[in-house]
Amino acid sequence: MPQPHELTVSEAAALIRRRELSAADLAQSLLDRIDSLEPSLSAWVYLDRATVLSDAQARDREIASGAQPGPLHGIPVGVKDIYYTAGIPTTACSRVYADFVPDHDAAPVALLKQAGAIMLGKTVTTEFACMDPSPAVNPWNAAHTPGGSSSGSAVAVASGMCPAALGSQTVGSVLRPASYNGVVGFKPSYGRVSRFGVIPVSWSLDTMGWMTRTVEDAALLLQVMAGPDSNDWVASDLDVPDYLAALDSGSAPRVGVIRQFFYDHADEETRQHTNAMVERLAEAGAEVEEIPLPPSMDTAIEDQQIVMAVEGSTFHEPMYRQQAMDYQPGIRGMIQRGLDTDAVTYSRAMERRQQFITDMRRLAERVDILLTPSTPTPSLPDLTNTGNTMFQGPWTSCGLPAITLPSGLAASGLPMGLQLVGQYLAEDRLLAAARWCEQTMNVTLSPSL
Repeated sequence: MPQPHELTVSEAAALIRRRELSAADLAQSLLDRIDSLEPSLSAWVYLDRATVLSDAQARDREIASGAQPGPLHGIPVGVKDIYYTAGIPTTACSRVYADFVPDHDAAPVALLKQAGAIMLGKTVTTEFACMDPSPAVNPWNAAHTPGGSSSGSAVAVASGMCPAALGSQTVGSVLRPASYNGVVGFKPSYGRVSRFGVIPVSWSLDTMGWMTRTVEDAALLLQVMAGPDSNDWVASDLDVPDYLAALDSGSAPRVGVIRQFFYDHADEETRQHTNAMVERLAEAGAEVEEIPLPPSMDTAIEDQQIVMAVEGSTFHEPMYRQQAMDYQPGIRGMIQRGLDTDAVTYSRAMERRQQFITDMRRLAERVDILLTPSTPTPSLPDLTNTGNTMFQGPWTSCGLPAITLPSGLAASGLPMGLQLVGQYLAEDRLLAAARWCEQTMNVTLSPSL
């Protein structure tokens, strides 16, 4: 049997339900792993070891008393430090929010707890989930960026410090760090999971997401967190499918490979690797065709940046007027750009974006999944930024669900990934196809630590 810290969410939850593993032993294994790695990886901004162990012991007592366990009973989960956590600092890794302690949990955190999960700690984020690099270190190579903004969450899952961690994505902040660190990163459709109690970047772009080690675990977390919320007016009130049951229904999918734009901006190794993975999927039975992008893609990335800057500056403006120099340079520049952008420019960007949303949702309906490389290159040896967002951003802008799967190692020894995109609010179909691809590729990555 693997060490408890090596277990996936689903494996650990099943063992706890059968009383073959205690929640306390799982928590202690993860805390020991954190103690051995954290000084060098800087993935955590807040940990309360005593409370984690106390919560785990309480979960064990519930099992012993015969209580019906939830689907995540006793599972410790990392939480990105922009999610409200009642009575626990939520700093967004910023001096501006250094003393902020919310009095309630963010909706996703509350739902995880209701399912039996334990909040392991707050993971490091780039400041306010924006541009400036965080102190987190890529466990594959400390000279390479771990990505952002959900850098601590990706590092923690990749290094075995937790089996799952929450992130968020406004442009590429879940899938990019997940790919750079060799784990599964999942972003559902815009509005599928409530954002209530999560410090915003951009109201029309912000999407919750998470990192796990398997597609099954990504589906399990979605099952717990998906659904309507009267506190978040964009949260969908459509029925929540049985995502876990859908995993078993996956057959060889119809795959639309998008080489236009993505191959233009990828390095040769990434292009060749993606082609090899596509060929492997086709040999296993996938029906593959190449799909062209609509003309609206030409302005999509710039329009997204305009929208994010304007909407971000709207949130930050009162604090920025008083504490501009407490912000790091990257986010300070974004806020100022937003404040300097006129209403006509913002309106035209939003109008073009609406066309892009329509075009991309129609594109996704042509196949079961769209496929691209997850990133233009593996993580590069550049700690001055968090990597290129251009491959993930379009899917956030149009609101389609997306997932990145580990697909191998580059010559540099850094992870590579495939990005799969599904139809709007059809996460069940995307996850089923992703599970099939995961099993077909049969790639599991783990850094040597």
